[in-house]
Amino acid sequence: MAKEPKVSLIPLGGLGEIGKNMMAVRFGENILVIDCGLMFPEEEMLGIDVVIPDITFLLENREQVRGIVLTHGHEDHIGALPYILRQINVPVYGTRLTLGLLLGKLKERGMEREVELHTVKPREMVHIGPFKVEFIRVSHSIPDAVSVAIHTPVGAIIHTGDFKLDLTPVDGQVTDFYRFAQLGEKGVLVLMSDSTNVERPGITMSEKVVGQTFDETFRNARERIIVATFASNVHRLQQAISTAYRYDRKVAVVGRSMLNVVSVANELGYLNIPEGTMVELDEAARLPKNRLVYLTTGSQGEPMSALTRMAMSDHRQVEIVPGDTIIISATPIPGNEKLVARIIDQLFKHGAHVIYEAVSGIHVSGHPSQEELKLMITLTKPRFFVPVHGEHRMLVKHAQLAKEMGIPPNHVFVGENGHVLEFNRRTGRFAGRVTAGRVLVDGLGVGDVGNIVLRDRKQLSQDGILIVVVTINREAGMIVAGPDIVSRGFVYVRESEILLEEAREKVRAALEKCTERGISEWAAIKSQIRDSLGKFLYEKTRRRPMILPIIMEI
Repeated sequence: MAKEPKVSLIPLGGLGEIGKNMMAVRFGENILVIDCGLMFPEEEMLGIDVVIPDITFLLENREQVRGIVLTHGHEDHIGALPYILRQINVPVYGTRLTLGLLLGKLKERGMEREVELHTVKPREMVHIGPFKVEFIRVSHSIPDAVSVAIHTPVGAIIHTGDFKLDLTPVDGQVTDFYRFAQLGEKGVLVLMSDSTNVERPGITMSEKVVGQTFDETFRNARERIIVATFASNVHRLQQAISTAYRYDRKVAVVGRSMLNVVSVANELGYLNIPEGTMVELDEAARLPKNRLVYLTTGSQGEPMSALTRMAMSDHRQVEIVPGDTIIISATPIPGNEKLVARIIDQLFKHGAHVIYEAVSGIHVSGHPSQEELKLMITLTKPRFFVPVHGEHRMLVKHAQLAKEMGIPPNHVFVGENGHVLEFNRRTGRFAGRVTAGRVLVDGLGVGDVGNIVLRDRKQLSQDGILIVVVTINREAGMIVAGPDIVSRGFVYVRESEILLEEAREKVRAALEKCTERGISEWAAIKSQIRDSLGKFLYEKTRRRPMILPIIMEI
């Protein structure tokens, strides 16, 4: 009797977290990857630039990986590709804008000729190994977003990607409700659905609502207008540019990522920029203030972003002055609230009029609220349901929603990164784990900073460092020079001379104790110094600086 075919879903990122989205679909000896995103570091990840998924599982099965399909061009879905493609170079499939944004990233690293890119359109079906992959148009906060339907011998699997059911999208490209309904009628084995906004009741407002707020704000503004938003939110940029043109204002772009996106989107025809509307920053500085709009990065309070540098009077070309109207058209990502609040305060101190999400309808989400999530389940009628893209509480809440919609509780699976979810035509189950987690990128180093290094950085940031330098004559068993103590981030040396002198005495005592006991190994001597000095400093200061003994021998 032939074995019943099975298909496995293996999340490598995006479950129990916001960002770093990556899902592997496995059938037999074939693996298809959906999305390959990054996430930005949490507050305790000191010095880390970005976080990408751990792809140990894919590396162990590199011969089986047939390709990577992309749902849209946001960083949390394509940002890790330049790192991942260096290790597994497989064909990548995506829509025009998505691949346009990816190509810019690959060019920065000189990889554009190495990667095989395939442009796809909504309603198109492509064959990747044994998978028939179909792309279905959805609305999101970036154009050219798609859901992915993967047709396998076991059944159809739908991954919604990020979506919202916007009936009046800025570009007029409405979600393909009909195709979702058709797939639901034929039978969907598994639905994987976006959980980001599951805690919000009702429906997510249309992007056009922001356009109305822009119109009102631009009409009332007397001086310059500065609009800060996500660089990738092309619909938002389009509305800002269109409104500026309506009120006879010129538009200048500030910030590298914003310049890149505007350039790519304009080149590919996703932005409609009236002739003569855009100006360079140098020209903008010479225009009357009531004729000017800046589009800038920094809506999340990022320390090196253009808006932050303006707020801190650190930008070379744009300075905030009284009378400026600043629109922060984004909601703070969880963890960024303090950064954003600090920037808003600073902008108010400069005398600017600041409009931000907390007090106006200047931002709408690109993700579905509860009623839209229910409609997706109703349209697709899945046999099994797997919530994705969200922190654990969101996944649980989405699972509850699916059960309320009539999906049997034993057909709903709340997974974690690394879980293997295995399905046949009738049943689904958890079938073990694979290696999954996060890889930290710091400068040019990928994965060379781990928990130990982060722990050391945290200790250094909290209590500082104390370096003890001593020169010893090993044969005579005596101190020739030192001990000298260098302190950084622990105490102010000029005001702590007595404490540091006592610390030197503790080091001398520790060295004498080693001599008396016949301890001659450097490691043991250093350990004795650390223990003795650490205990003394904690008693005196209630701090635990990192202690680095350096012993030189003559």
